[in-house]
Amino acid sequence: MTNQPQKIVALVDGSIYSASVCEHAAWIAGRTGAPVELIHVLGRSERAETQDRSGAIALGARTALLQELAELDAQRAKLISQRGRAILDDARALVEQAGVAEVTTRLRHGDIVETVAEVERDARVIVIGKRGEAADFARGHLGSNLERLVRASHKPVVVAARAFRPVSRVLVAFDGGASARKAVDHIAQSALFQGLFVQVVTVGQETAEVTQGLAEARALLNAAGIAAETAVLPGQPETALARLVEDAPFDMLVMGAYGHSRIRSLIIGSTTTEMIRSCKVPVALIR
Repeated sequence: MTNQPQKIVALVDGSIYSASVCEHAAWIAGRTGAPVELIHVLGRSERAETQDRSGAIALGARTALLQELAELDAQRAKLISQRGRAILDDARALVEQAGVAEVTTRLRHGDIVETVAEVERDARVIVIGKRGEAADFARGHLGSNLERLVRASHKPVVVAARAFRPVSRVLVAFDGGASARKAVDHIAQSALFQGLFVQVVTVGQETAEVTQGLAEARALLNAAGIAAETAVLPGQPETALARLVEDAPFDMLVMGAYGHSRIRSLIIGSTTTEMIRSCKVPVALIR
C-alpha cells in the first residue's frame, strides 16, 4: 500500500487573517507538492443550544412560545453551519486560484485543539492565523486558540502574518538548544526551503560554544544545498531579532518551539510570544 502524502492543514475562520492563511498554505503546497486540507471549527459556544428552556419561563407560558424558541435555536445552528461552509468554500477558491489542484475541506464541531490532535497525524504542517475573528479589536494580543494549539501540536506550525508575500529570505533564531537544532535539521530536509537564502542567528555573547553551534548549523544547511550564513547579535532576542527581520528584510522567521537560554519555551517564555506578536512576517515553529 502506498503512503498518502502528508497534508497541509490550514485552519480558517471569518477573520481578516483567513485569506493569508490560504495563501501561505498554497505557497507551501506549491513548493512541496502536498495537498491542502482546509478546516473550519465551530466552537462549542456556536453550537445549537439544547438545554430545556421551559424551566426559565413562568408556569402558564404557552406551548407555542416554547416551540418558537426551539425553532430559533435550530435556525441559529443551521445558519452557523451554513456560514462555516461558506467560509470553507471561499477558502477553497483562494487556494485553487493559487494553483493547488488537491484541496479538501472539513467542517468540524468542538474544540480547535482537540480537532488538530485528531488530524495532525496525517499533517506535515499546521497553518493558522496570528489572531482570530476579533483581530481588529485585539491588535496587541495573540489569538487564544493559537497559543493553545502551538503548545499542544506535535507538528510544525506556521503562524501566518496578516498579509502574504513571497518568501525568499529566511531568518532562523538559534539558541543552540535541542529544538533549535531540530529546526535547522527540518529546514535541511524540507523541500520548502530549497532555493531560499537562510541566515542562522544567535543573540547574545559570541562564545566558543555559540561559534561551534552556528558552524555546525551552517554546514548542515550547506550540505543540503541551501545557501546559509550565520551571525551573532548583541542585545535582547525579542528586540534584536525583530529589528533584523525588518531591516534585512527577511520574509519568514523560524524558531524552535521550545528552547533554552534566553529563547525559552513557547508562550510560557516571553521571547517567542513577543516574536510572534511583533513580527510582520510568518513565524514557523518547530518542535
